[in-house]
Amino acid sequence: MAEGQIYKIHSDFYYVDDGQNTHECKIREVLKKQKEKILVGDFVEFENGAIKNILPRENFIKRPSAANINQVVIVSALKEPDLDLHQLNRYIALAKYYNIPTILCFNKEDLKWEKKLKNKIQNIYTPLGYKIVFTSATEHKGIKAFEKLLKGKISVLCGNSGVGKSSLVNAINPELNLKTKKVSEKTQRGTHTTRHCEIIKINDVSKIVDTPGFSNVRFDFILPADVDLLFEDISQFRGGCKYADCLHIHEDGCNVLAHIDKIDSTRYESYLEFVNEAKEYKEKVKYEGKKEENSKKLIHNKHIAKISEKKRQSARNTLKQQIYKDIANEDE
Repeated sequence: MAEGQIYKIHSDFYYVDDGQNTHECKIREVLKKQKEKILVGDFVEFENGAIKNILPRENFIKRPSAANINQVVIVSALKEPDLDLHQLNRYIALAKYYNIPTILCFNKEDLKWEKKLKNKIQNIYTPLGYKIVFTSATEHKGIKAFEKLLKGKISVLCGNSGVGKSSLVNAINPELNLKTKKVSEKTQRGTHTTRHCEIIKINDVSKIVDTPGFSNVRFDFILPADVDLLFEDISQFRGGCKYADCLHIHEDGCNVLAHIDKIDSTRYESYLEFVNEAKEYKEKVKYEGKKEENSKKLIHNKHIAKISEKKRQSARNTLKQQIYKDIANEDE
């Protein structure tokens, strides 16, 4: 049985790279019964055009959907569309949730934008430990520095439509000729030029996962008390709070509020937004419950689809009926 990595998923077909050749595969029916989704970047075992097993992942990110990646590169435009720091904080917090190293790329430096914004970006995010690069794909500014940050890694590019992700890749390797589109003058939004996630080899040592642009990330999947863990500048003060479940909004004895002057206002505003979204999740869990039957079991270090008791009994009944038919036929 061969092993390889999924580099593209299109419709029901999974394209696997084994290091020498690419293979168009489908997944076995037994894998379809598992709730765990196969992602671009997954390493799999396959045979005769059929994927038979998904190998354990080092990591994954749910949106954009990719597995076994080294870093997330968040691409933002300084202009067209205008830079939205709250949206940037969403992407940063999402990468933090999945514990994946993050790089911040600010593109379209060639356009007319407020120069003091550069200092603001650096003052907010450099102290938090994020590597920052300013680029212009059209004028080839900062491309060498950007390419250096990608060297030897599989990087996921994420960001809103129209920020120039595909243009940046084309600037590194023009032969790839990825599709690009201009931002609409009316809506100041880009359109989706990338339709699906795909691992692209940009040179001999680096790969990127090109992804469709998206913006509606919501933190309605974690509890409110855990949101501060996604903000390094806030979580550093949480240990000094009077109450363990402090949400750092108006509580008595809150150490975060005592140091609010050390936290950038856009970061704290984003935190409050995410807490409100997380409260929706808390209410959902409280009133609906979230108990689910595990759909897989681990046998010999492999995840195998687990058949429900209802289906198992149905199969037994079918087998009994067939046995009775065979006995009847023999008697005749």
